[in-house]
Amino acid sequence: MLSLSSPEEDEMMLVSALLSLAGWVSLYFALCRVNGRRSSEWNCRLVTLLHGILAVCVTAYIGHVDGPWPFTHPGTKNTPLQINALMLSLGYFIFDMAWCVHFRTEGAVMLAHHTVSILGILLTLWLGESGIEGCAVLFGSEITNPLLQARWFLKQTGRYGTPLADAVDVLFVLLFVLMRVFVGGTMLYCELISPRPRFFIKCGGVAMYALSWVFMVDIVRFAVRKSRTWRQRRREQQEATNDDKGKKD
Repeated sequence: MLSLSSPEEDEMMLVSALLSLAGWVSLYFALCRVNGRRSSEWNCRLVTLLHGILAVCVTAYIGHVDGPWPFTHPGTKNTPLQINALMLSLGYFIFDMAWCVHFRTEGAVMLAHHTVSILGILLTLWLGESGIEGCAVLFGSEITNPLLQARWFLKQTGRYGTPLADAVDVLFVLLFVLMRVFVGGTMLYCELISPRPRFFIKCGGVAMYALSWVFMVDIVRFAVRKSRTWRQRRREQQEATNDDKGKKD
């Protein structure tokens, strides 16, 4: 399998990737300087939140406006906008991977997710094709990211037991199941049956979908724990209400 890009294009992509990485690193250190009283993880999650919002907005525009539609045109040649979107996320994933390894905040599954994401983006850029699938995967994986960061920030600020936090949790679980399992499964099916995408691209799609199911196991466990917590909370509230009525009587 030969690279479909010229040496000049390879050089330009390398420079773009380094600029993207430098941009995310600079943003992180700028936030650390401005938010000196906050922890390193707080500032890193702000970077993650910004990346998630940017990635979702850009890839949504690519899929719904700029095109082509990823479910019907996998394996097509990369467009300039697709390349820019992938470069944006490539720099972020390298930064976040290095941060997680340095501070040892994530387990093997998340590190595997970042590794597959980096390799998948690099392969897509090197081949010069399948950028639309890469953008679709970015959209599906990053659309739940702002909710995930919101949960963490609510916990850190002591607001996790509020109705807002409950709404964030419910929306996060529903959106994760919808995008990662159902939409992601449909995207993988379209990828596998199409003759255009290359074999290694299809393998990457299978790997990402398998990781989604690993995350899904944790999501189910979280949902079960959360439902038990809600039932216990309602039971305690009901008992408190009954006690108040008994005192009044």
